[in-house]
Amino acid sequence: MERVTECLDLLEDYMSRHPTIYEVEKLNFLGAGAKDVYNCTAPFCDEGRQLIAARVESRESEEAHVGFFEQTAEGWRLIPDLPFFPLQDPFVTRIDGQLLFGGVWVKRAANGDSQWRTLFYQGASIRMLKPYFWGPIGMKDLRLAQLPNGQILVLTRPQGRKGGRGKIGYLVLASLNELTLDKIADAPLLEGHFAEAEWGGANEVHPLKNGTAGVLGHIAYFDAQGNRHYYSMVFALDPLTGRHTPVKIIAVRKDFLDGPAKRTDLRDVVFSGGAIRHKESGVMELYAGTSDAEAQRIVIDDPFLDEEQNE
Repeated sequence: MERVTECLDLLEDYMSRHPTIYEVEKLNFLGAGAKDVYNCTAPFCDEGRQLIAARVESRESEEAHVGFFEQTAEGWRLIPDLPFFPLQDPFVTRIDGQLLFGGVWVKRAANGDSQWRTLFYQGASIRMLKPYFWGPIGMKDLRLAQLPNGQILVLTRPQGRKGGRGKIGYLVLASLNELTLDKIADAPLLEGHFAEAEWGGANEVHPLKNGTAGVLGHIAYFDAQGNRHYYSMVFALDPLTGRHTPVKIIAVRKDFLDGPAKRTDLRDVVFSGGAIRHKESGVMELYAGTSDAEAQRIVIDDPFLDEEQNE
């Protein structure tokens, strides 16, 4: 079994690298009233418009929905005639030319217990999205991505007997039609990423030109007072062999602008939403939720460049 580097050691390594922050800004969302808008995707194109999908909810609640916001001169404005989805933490990708959209669906019982699962919708555009696949009960951060050879990389995140507080598993499918709950349940875990009391998950996949998959995700732990600490991280995975690089933190809360938190235990939270790589300049725009209350954009050195140069 590979040696596991604990989150605090990864944080110390990050601080020792003194990463450069080129730009940082809070995203200005319009049309959502007094509700918080956070944990957004990176911008993507839909019917000729630049959009962001984001989690929308009241500060005192976790009853969320996902709205779609269009870029304007004033900020990102909610498009009220696009569908709203009763989900948390949205994500988008394209597979076989179709938009694949999803998020976490949560069902709360009267006694306070909750069930959750990752739901997927598919269509030519947001207006055409139809239910496609329901992930296993109890699994967040289930992600699909199409590789350059057409195969489908599936990243899982089981919890409990397999996965503890949350570890990443993977499998590769010849096509999306092969996706089943059984295959997700049987996906092997990537060893060496998260210490036993810590957890993490994948948020987005970036196929790299050397054939590996660059994974953008998050790593997290509880401190002794029960506060949550979330950091943006990356690693590279070879889908053919399962070999992968160690987790590397790429952004922490203090890299972003100060702002409110949903609760005091969520002050030190950065939740990776998505990223845009600018290969010509060697930087990456990272879009992330901060403190479960806001969304921000930060520009950093592209953490996948070094991996792409490894043949």
